[in-house]
Amino acid sequence: MKDEILVEVSARHVHLNREAVEILFGEGYELTFKKELSQKGQFVCEEKVAVVGEKSSFKKVSVLGPERKNVQVEISKTDARTIGVEAPIKESGDLNGAAACKLVGPKGEMELKNGVIVAKRHIHASNEDALKLGVKNGDNVSVEVLTEERSLIFKDVVVRVSNEFTLAMHIDTDEANAANVITTAKAKIVNLN
Repeated sequence: MKDEILVEVSARHVHLNREAVEILFGEGYELTFKKELSQKGQFVCEEKVAVVGEKSSFKKVSVLGPERKNVQVEISKTDARTIGVEAPIKESGDLNGAAACKLVGPKGEMELKNGVIVAKRHIHASNEDALKLGVKNGDNVSVEVLTEERSLIFKDVVVRVSNEFTLAMHIDTDEANAANVITTAKAKIVNLN
């Protein structure tokens, strides 16, 4: 299919900054590469942390690298309800009004005042990909995710454009379950909102 977009499921995960790495894993600690992700320079780490909410916790949440400027926890709405946090739907990096939680690592723990979000579904695209798709950075589009028995059109999908990006749409586990996406699927833009 022309202009096909790879859909990837983004399960719950944590991004840490230098200070958080040292609090949770020890002074001078360096995150350990486990496997590469589709976006250039992004990877899954061997390390895991506990994410603790008001009602419950997730014991082993993957840490993604490299280190970032801010600590950010990305979970689904179902995850948020399960552990008892009021996580807003936000674009990655927008922590204004984000929820609180506690992070626990093998060497320490920290209270995160505003860092828990449900990541808004989005498409990563290079400048060349964006041109081919007829979109620009910040556009909101409708995307049809093509799966057996549960194809679904998602509205309000934000487009993020950078030459650092590889073409892919990211959805969380709730959205993946709704469309019967097990690990990956294909999609196409059907409308500019």
